Amino acid sequence: MKVFVTGASGFIGSAVLSELISSGHEVVGLARSDEAAAKIKSIDPAAKILRGDLKDLEILKKGATESDGVIHLGFVHDFKNFEQCCEIDRQATVAMLESLKGSNKPFLYTNGTLSLRPNKVANEQDGIDEDSKILRAVTEQVALSYKDKGVSARIVRLPFSVHGKGDKAFVPILMNIAKAAGKSGYVGQGTNAWAAVHRLDTAPLFRLVLEKGKTGQVYHCVGEQGIPFKDIARVIGEILNVPVASIPVDDAESHFGFLTCFVTRDGPVSSEGTRKELGWQPQQIGLLEDIRANYRSN
Repeated sequence: MKVFVTGASGFIGSAVLSELISSGHEVVGLARSDEAAAKIKSIDPAAKILRGDLKDLEILKKGATESDGVIHLGFVHDFKNFEQCCEIDRQATVAMLESLKGSNKPFLYTNGTLSLRPNKVANEQDGIDEDSKILRAVTEQVALSYKDKGVSARIVRLPFSVHGKGDKAFVPILMNIAKAAGKSGYVGQGTNAWAAVHRLDTAPLFRLVLEKGKTGQVYHCVGEQGIPFKDIARVIGEILNVPVASIPVDDAESHFGFLTCFVTRDGPVSSEGTRKELGWQPQQIGLLEDIRANYRSN
């Protein structure tokens, strides 16, 4: 299968690219720069390059129409302009979906689990939290609507933490916050849970959803259902040799900044349905072990 992958040079995309090619698929990776193109080629010389970015709607349409399937992993990670980034993602997603109407080709849209209702174990049948202000939740619903327009739209939801060597997301940011504050914090009792998955476990799941997934279905790429945030803070404190402390709710935003909505949220997520349907079984180490093994230099 010829697969068009956005975000192919990224933390998750690079693992997916390698998995697809090693499984016999042909991959065309979107590359916004010479550096991104070189990285894609360094991952696997067999990968083909399509130059452009998520704002180049005609390029995205070309990549989609000339492929047998699309995995949309690309996203502009600028938390200072998050609303604008979500709009770029929406337009890119719609452009590709429109170009695929009537083709019945698989289109995998990637979302996070933050848009699910908190304080319960969410499963694949759970829809978006109606109170969610996460703009990508709307794009997930738009993508699913194309199942009635001749596109085999499928959703893959990623947990709060996708971890592994080279991670530049939440755990390294939490470590920097702890270094600056001289303490590793959690909010209140710290019993709120984070779901997690190792980046190398994401790749087989995306491949399986591409090959065997069903139209209109949601899949959860979750290796660990829920890790108490206090445990994450404790391991970070252990590595940095700083005390672990509870941060009062009223002080959470001043301590954690834009991460406040994540560190205060209870978001356990089940992937039982995904595992049963596709036979996916995560093989890599868990988040806490990974932090101890691979995050000391962050």
